[in-house]
Amino acid sequence: MNGFEIQPTTAADLEFIYWLFEEAMAYQKRKNFPVWNGYSKDVLQQDIDLRRQYKIVINNEIACIFSVLESDEIIWREKNRDKAIYLHRIVVNPNYKGQSHFRKILDWSVEYAIKNNLHYIRMDTWGENPNIIAYYQSFGFKLVEFFTTGCSTELPVQNRNLKLALLEYDMQG
Repeated sequence: MNGFEIQPTTAADLEFIYWLFEEAMAYQKRKNFPVWNGYSKDVLQQDIDLRRQYKIVINNEIACIFSVLESDEIIWREKNRDKAIYLHRIVVNPNYKGQSHFRKILDWSVEYAIKNNLHYIRMDTWGENPNIIAYYQSFGFKLVEFFTTGCSTELPVQNRNLKLALLEYDMQG
C-alpha cells in the first residue's frame, strides 16, 4: 500500500491516541485556530470497541487516526437518511504533518463507499476557518451548509456549541 497501511485501532493504541488529541489541541492553540473544548475518552474507547476508528501506519508508527460513522443524525439531521459515511476525529501525528494523509483517508473512504453502495462521504470542520474549508474543497468536497451544534450530551464534548461547515463528496458525480 505505498509504504503505509490503514487498519483499525486497538485498545493498545489508546494512550497514544490521547496524546495525539492533546498535541492537536496544543497546535490549534499555538496557531490561533479554533480549539476543541477537550475530547471524550469514552467516545474514543467506543470508536475502538465498535471498530470504527482507523489508523494510518507508517514504519510501525501511527501517522494519523480517523473515525468513520454510518450515521450522524444530530449534525446532518434529515440528510442523515442518505446513503453516506461520515468522517470524524481526524488527527495527524505532529511527526507526520504535511504528508497528504487526508488523500489516503479519502481514497480509503471512496473504496469503502463503492463496496457499500454509498452515495456520499461527509464530514464537518470548523465553520470559522476558511483555510481548512478550502483545503477539503481542494479534494472535491462541496460546502453544503454552515450549522451550529447545540450542547447535546449525545455529541462528543469537542463537537458541542460549534459553528461547523458541513462538507460532502458526491460519489455519483
